[in-house]
Amino acid sequence: MLNLARLSTLCILLFCVFPATALAQAKPNVILIYSDDQGWGDAGFNGATDVLTPNLDSLAQDGIVFDQGYVSHPYCSPSRAGLITGRYQQRFGHENNPAYKVDENVGLPLEETTIADEFQRIGYQTAAIGKWHLGDHEKYLPNNRGFDYWFGFSAGGMSYWGKPVKPNLPTSGVVENGKPVPLSEITYLTDDFTNASIRFVEKNADKPFFIYLAYNAPHMPGHAPKKYLKMSDHIEDGKRAVYASMVSGIDHGIGRLVDTLKQQGIYQNTLIVFASDNGGHTHGASSYPYRGHKGMLFEGGIRVPFLMSWPAKLKGGKRYNHPISSLDIMPTTLAAAGLNNIRSKPLDGKNLLPYLTGENPHKPHETLYWRYSDGAGYAVRHGDYKLVMSDYKKRSFLFDMVNDPLERVDLSTDKPQLKQTMTALYNKWDKQLIEPLWQDPHLANVKKEEDRRKKAIQFAHKGEGNR
Repeated sequence: MLNLARLSTLCILLFCVFPATALAQAKPNVILIYSDDQGWGDAGFNGATDVLTPNLDSLAQDGIVFDQGYVSHPYCSPSRAGLITGRYQQRFGHENNPAYKVDENVGLPLEETTIADEFQRIGYQTAAIGKWHLGDHEKYLPNNRGFDYWFGFSAGGMSYWGKPVKPNLPTSGVVENGKPVPLSEITYLTDDFTNASIRFVEKNADKPFFIYLAYNAPHMPGHAPKKYLKMSDHIEDGKRAVYASMVSGIDHGIGRLVDTLKQQGIYQNTLIVFASDNGGHTHGASSYPYRGHKGMLFEGGIRVPFLMSWPAKLKGGKRYNHPISSLDIMPTTLAAAGLNNIRSKPLDGKNLLPYLTGENPHKPHETLYWRYSDGAGYAVRHGDYKLVMSDYKKRSFLFDMVNDPLERVDLSTDKPQLKQTMTALYNKWDKQLIEPLWQDPHLANVKKEEDRRKKAIQFAHKGEGNR
């Protein structure tokens, strides 16, 4: 006969070891954190010594750091379109940043299934917090793309004190579920987004949830309160100091969010992904030691700080050295939630879990692709080699990514057959894509930057022959 006293004691012990909120659901919570323009070298877990990220470093210790973690595009909106669909954004024409205006024809196509659509379908509470940048028209906004809750702004950037970049754009200010948030309630956007995330966790701790937390930091403008500026007092360069303080704001917020998860007893079973949307910008960021920066297809534009933590399932304190992509996040997190019959069109991303647990010893990807619109260039990572074709530089580059990960030695003339093979791979992939649905002035800026570089080099050796 069952001993009721022993059963009662067992129940008490289970409640103490596994809080009620943890016992209530076996599916993991998922938090996807995207920073904005943070360089590969600007995280302690990647070796940064001046930009301080103790909370991210702690998360890395509990998780897995991806040494070759790539995004699908070197700047904002296209990168986010790939992230949130698990598909190369060129397949559906979202290849450029939207302009700062409400246009019903500019935004993440409604035919595409988002990661939030899928989480919502299987009973998750879903939230988009922070920067959206996937279309300003109402039909493209988070509440219409699978998110139950939205606190953030739709445009590509804004003042951290809450003032819209374009005051005449109805959706450019901070909104909560479509209603404008009064400027008097905005403190500092990074903190406000952290606070909104914490409120959502506390409200939904007894059920599985998915949060897409897209900080707009450390994107320009360079704004930071004194409490974060103090964290970069040791940096003499002004731009670098302000940038570092903005990263500190993100790191501090992530620490508070993790503490909340622990207080609720759900940290162990929360899958957290952190990555930057592209490489570091040119206003104090660093993609060191890699070549290039935001907007470029060299490593500095597309290789980003990238980690995943899920203490209940993944052994932490490891670094994974095979190339992976932000496109992998959607299939990986949905697989963790037990969803394998995704309604989306065929995904380009892979479920990384078998690779991370060692069940599958192979590489997740043999080939990865990137493309600018208007024939501005493309890149192919195939095996140990990478081909970069730049229309603006009027040349191609071929790099051995094992022996030359910093992309210093161009092998395109030494290995013409390999270059031809990789070009053929790109051409085959390119035929599957469509033309961009709208144009982006950013491409003109890339060309202007290359022109400035050429002029600087010309000036540097001007008069050399007259010595």
